[in-house]
Amino acid sequence: MKKIVTIASMTLLLVACGQSEKEFDATGTFEATEVIVSAEQSGTLLKFALEEGDNIEADSEVGLVDTTQIWLKLQQAEATKAVYQSQKPDMEKQIAATRQQLEKAKTEQRRYQELVSDGAAPSKMLDDATNQVKVLQRQLEAQMSSLSTSTKALNQQMAATDVQMSQLKDQLQKCHIAAPLTGTVLEKYMEQGEFAAIGKPLFKMADTEQMFIRVYVTSAQLKDIKVGQKAKVFADYGDGQKKEYEGTVSWISSRSEFTPKTILTDDERADLVYALKVAFKNDGNVKIGMYGEVKFI
Repeated sequence: MKKIVTIASMTLLLVACGQSEKEFDATGTFEATEVIVSAEQSGTLLKFALEEGDNIEADSEVGLVDTTQIWLKLQQAEATKAVYQSQKPDMEKQIAATRQQLEKAKTEQRRYQELVSDGAAPSKMLDDATNQVKVLQRQLEAQMSSLSTSTKALNQQMAATDVQMSQLKDQLQKCHIAAPLTGTVLEKYMEQGEFAAIGKPLFKMADTEQMFIRVYVTSAQLKDIKVGQKAKVFADYGDGQKKEYEGTVSWISSRSEFTPKTILTDDERADLVYALKVAFKNDGNVKIGMYGEVKFI
């Protein structure tokens, strides 16, 4: 009789196990896009008002490197440009006298031409007037060429100064430390008053709004998964407390790897698995490094 009861109990247990369905297809940890912000200019940090855990908006200013020397160089460049501008010749004024002499010489040439035609003056006088017109024309052309060359050289010098000013303005802008994205400050490497050098890390932040969970699946699971596929993401807060998010498969690894010891897959006997990411929008409750689950739809 005891054997019959035992067999019946085992049968019920197997049926119950067979009817239960797994609530998730894979597990993993939550990650976010992390960015290390480094100094783009050297100088003392006059302002650096952020702390670890702060939520900051993209493009918001969080610090300022001393701009004094760059600002002084910019003032010097602007003064240099003003000097070049003042040296530019006024072509019309400088050739006005020669142009007036040329007009007078042409008038004399026409008058002598009439006198020679009437026989009232020798042809030599007309020749002299014609030569004078030619001399003044060449003189005017030479003046215009010289003034044009001088103006062109000054314009080039002014253009070079404009480039220098643009470089200095860009350097000034880079003294203002801005957040590259909206997210949370993870680590702070420097403090206000310290000297920052170009390329030296200032702080690290992560996009904690658009997050993803990295999970591993077997080749058997992979054949039914594709990029863009919808999925349910569950954040595990412990003690059976979970929260569901709508996710999308955003990346699938192109190569397999050995099963990580800390990862549980649907088939633990598989030696090779594929990593993939499921992206979702965080409401602020999911933290980097938390464990979660994914159910593919």
